[in-house]
Amino acid sequence: MGYKIVVVGATGNVGREMLNILAEREFPVDEIAALASRRSMGTEVSFGDKTLKCQDLDQFDFTGWDIALFAIGSDATKKYAPIAAKTGCVVIDNSSLYRYDPDVPLVVPEVNAEAVDGYTKKNIIANPNCSTAQMVVALKPLHDRARIKRVVVSTYQSVSGSGKEAIDELWNQTKGIYVPGQEVAPSVYPKQIAFNVIPHIDVFLDDGSTKEEWKMVAETKKIMDKSIKVTATCVRVPVFVGHSESINIEFEDFLDEEEARDILREAPGILVIDKREDGGYMTPVECVGEYATYISRIRQDSTIDNGLNIWCVSDNLRKGAALNAVQIAEVLGNRCLKKG
Repeated sequence: MGYKIVVVGATGNVGREMLNILAEREFPVDEIAALASRRSMGTEVSFGDKTLKCQDLDQFDFTGWDIALFAIGSDATKKYAPIAAKTGCVVIDNSSLYRYDPDVPLVVPEVNAEAVDGYTKKNIIANPNCSTAQMVVALKPLHDRARIKRVVVSTYQSVSGSGKEAIDELWNQTKGIYVPGQEVAPSVYPKQIAFNVIPHIDVFLDDGSTKEEWKMVAETKKIMDKSIKVTATCVRVPVFVGHSESINIEFEDFLDEEEARDILREAPGILVIDKREDGGYMTPVECVGEYATYISRIRQDSTIDNGLNIWCVSDNLRKGAALNAVQIAEVLGNRCLKKG
């Protein structure tokens, strides 16, 4: 006996990946529905070797469905998630709407799978921000060994994190630079993204940080340990898919780089690619379509007593969004619903 699954926002980048990953991982599905806005009704999307026609979210009745994976913006989620949750359907939400709600668990299964048990308060589970998800997968096994005091992270985030329009903007701007008369002015981003980097993701806050940087701080504390100090600089780069992060970690106890490498090799969800030679590291191009969070460039930071540097790369549409949501559904099924 399997589950009745709904994918909300099935025509978007993340929604399509959710359908792909549910099929790839052979999630025990009895019935599946793909939902989108009215203008996308009838649009065909793939689920394994099947083709689904998108239904109108506005008219859909969630009664009798087990799990709804939401991949729509916060405004639409605010309207539809409570409707689904009220019928008894458990919502796994990819937006930022519920991440900081104390009654909603914020879950990365490799890090805090047990937090799923708290879903019953609102029938909603939150998926973290893409940049947070891959970072905490890397930090958790190291924190368990040597207790992390402080993290300094700089991100190199791909345009797919901003949606399909951003992918098109990078593509068209890149072409336009080489073809006279086809230049494309910025619209998704405040400045040109082709051949450029933009140190600005989401809105600016009063203290000079951006909302994306604030998210990394708040979510790391909620998922892992509220005592960890985090400072982040989040940067958009001209890469289509795959987020990269340079992470500097200060521990309470000394942790040798060789032991850290061994710990990370054994940790769930991580692949260590770390040879000190040309090409002996991971880049975003190579992580696309993969499940793992890749760790490279593991080395001691000699400027502080208990410091370590790592390079962290992952597919932001997968571990940063769709994969993590499906993994939450798997944990929910195994720990709580127990149907599959």
